[in-house]
Amino acid sequence: MSVPSVEVWADPERRDLEERVAAAELAWLTLDVDVATLRVEIDNFALAHHQLLGPLYAELDELDALIAESVAALSGDPEDLRRAREARERVEPAEERGPREGEPEARRVRPDKDAQRVYRELARRAHPDLTTDPAEQERRSAFIARVNEAYALADAAELERLAEEWSSSPDSAPAADSPDRLGWLRQRLEWLSGRITALAVERVRLERTPMGELLLLRPDEPERLLEDLAEQLLATAAERQERLVALLPDNGRNAPSDDAPQENPQMFAQLPTADAASVPADAVLLDVREQSEWDAGHVEGALHIPIGQVVARLDELPDGRLYVVCRVGGRSAQVVQYLVANGRDAVNVDGGMFAWEAAGRPMVSGGGGEPFVM
Repeated sequence: MSVPSVEVWADPERRDLEERVAAAELAWLTLDVDVATLRVEIDNFALAHHQLLGPLYAELDELDALIAESVAALSGDPEDLRRAREARERVEPAEERGPREGEPEARRVRPDKDAQRVYRELARRAHPDLTTDPAEQERRSAFIARVNEAYALADAAELERLAEEWSSSPDSAPAADSPDRLGWLRQRLEWLSGRITALAVERVRLERTPMGELLLLRPDEPERLLEDLAEQLLATAAERQERLVALLPDNGRNAPSDDAPQENPQMFAQLPTADAASVPADAVLLDVREQSEWDAGHVEGALHIPIGQVVARLDELPDGRLYVVCRVGGRSAQVVQYLVANGRDAVNVDGGMFAWEAAGRPMVSGGGGEPFVM
């Protein structure tokens, strides 16, 4: 692009527009890089947040559900039963939880200054809105998509290669001494103003997302922020565990009444228990898991009553010995405790459906597919 002549700079309107366009372009490119960087940071923070804290949130949900189910099993109150159902529905399915052992950790990506510089220059030169030709806009859009992908990965080398690729592309702006320059400057200034406004709105939107608000609490130390959150969640989980233990056995804190059996840790630990392999083939099995767990895989012929409904549906339980099963044996132990306390013959299946599956016992699924324990 040629340098404007002295005559051009002598035109006050032209000089003012040139300066305003240059300032607006700098503001646009700076804001564009800032927003793109913020988006990358939030995406990486969200991934790390899910991988590190996802299992902890899932554990808290499970503890909340167990507490609500314990309260409902002991009280039989319809409102407690409703709360137990709602708490169980909030438990995150296992397949949607955080990473398992062996899964890769989140990789923190932050584009460096060189990557930001090349990205800014490519945006200035190759943006689709710099042309009105549909074919050229499509070409530029495809190219900028590659630029955005490289920037999101902080791949400075790829950005440099893209810069070389674009270096031979023509510049759509009229020459400095072109008679069309003044009209182009006005259009360019209007376009830049719109872009700056849109980017400012996008930055505010990103900052107000849940992950954005968390990240902004400690933008320079996101890893430390995650560690602090993890410590808080672990402390909360420990409190919930204590509450659950206090709900299940009486621990001697309350005086026994004539019509309610005294519960203690020994009583809970000594509940009638059977391992999955020894459950008779003709046993009456009561499955107290939730519908989604039942649908994934269950014992054919078992009676299905979710734990939150057991008290209300006691009349549906047949006489005689009941083998009670859940996923790993915790919920079923609560039900067995309640049934035994009310004079029923009930046995907890130790290890639950995971142990049943491991023992090679047969299962079926609700939809006819391959059964599995969820």
